[in-house]
Amino acid sequence: MYRAGHRGTKELDLLLGRFAEAELAGMSEADLIAFEEFLALPDPDIHHWVLAPGAKAPEGLAGEFVERLKRFHDL
Repeated sequence: MYRAGHRGTKELDLLLGRFAEAELAGMSEADLIAFEEFLALPDPDIHHWVLAPGAKAPEGLAGEFVERLKRFHDL
C-alpha cells in the first residue's frame, strides 16, 4: 500500500493510493503479484494511460490495471 500511495507525483499518489486502500484487502495472491508488477512500471506511462484522453494502455497486465483504476475513479 505504501508504494501505491507514494509514487512521487500527487496525482498518482491519490489515484493509486486510494485504489490500493479500497482494493488490496480483497485481492487474491495472483492479483497482488500483478499489482506489484504494475507498480514497477514507469510513472509517466501510468499517468498517461490513466489520465490522457483517449490513451490506451498496452494489452495484458498494464491494461487490466489501468481499466480497473479508471472504473474505480469513474474516469
